[in-house]
Amino acid sequence: MIDDSAASEQRLIRLESVRSQGRVTHVQSKILRREDITEDLWLIWIEKPEGFTFKAGQYCTIGHDGVERAYSIVSAPHEESLELFIELVPLPDGVLTPKLWELGVGDTVSIRPRAKGRFVFKPSLPNQFLISTVTGVVPYVSFVRDYLHANKTGHHFYIIEGASYKDELVYDTELAELATDHPDLITYIPTLSRPNEERNAGWSGETGRANEIVEKWIAELGLSSDDTIVYACGHPGMIEEVKAKLLPRHFPLEEERFWKQD
Repeated sequence: MIDDSAASEQRLIRLESVRSQGRVTHVQSKILRREDITEDLWLIWIEKPEGFTFKAGQYCTIGHDGVERAYSIVSAPHEESLELFIELVPLPDGVLTPKLWELGVGDTVSIRPRAKGRFVFKPSLPNQFLISTVTGVVPYVSFVRDYLHANKTGHHFYIIEGASYKDELVYDTELAELATDHPDLITYIPTLSRPNEERNAGWSGETGRANEIVEKWIAELGLSSDDTIVYACGHPGMIEEVKAKLLPRHFPLEEERFWKQD
């Protein structure tokens, strides 16, 4: 999520269970479960430290072997463990994710005891228009899980999730089922930018990059800047194009950039 390249060596922190001015700065968290999705995407569930709290959409900072990075949390705050969706960035560009890739159930990572981030659900407008690419869907999954758990009403979540390949739409089954079960609350629109490639055989859904179909769906859904807040999360290029299209139309917009660098 944050610039994670090898060039940032000076910012790497030796991660041990240390205390600073009497305050715990890191604790160890065990990996409870791992699920590999593709050759470079996987999910892990780690222990939630005692007293660890967060708002849907925030991130935690985890580390291993002297390196730490920030990852948005898939889980809703009420869930017992912390679910993370990670993309592998191979060496030499990757720093932390190659280390995390080698870890399995029972291994540990360090975690800072406080979640951070301002990319959270903003309830001021009824229509929530959520745009993402691949791992950028993470905070939105947390949004809707938390919203449903709290039995909230009065909002509709329109989720556009873009990817190159259908197997990168990791939460498509969950989101599609939620949209079917709660049609008054959730609309889910997955889209593929390479629909004709063999890896996407059988795809019959929306096509095109997420940023390319934004205006089309705003029109089809009848959304306006008076009743809609836009969130853009994922690749910086997607975010910039969404901003260029929607800010001149006066849509309020929140952004969270997920860099490719590890």
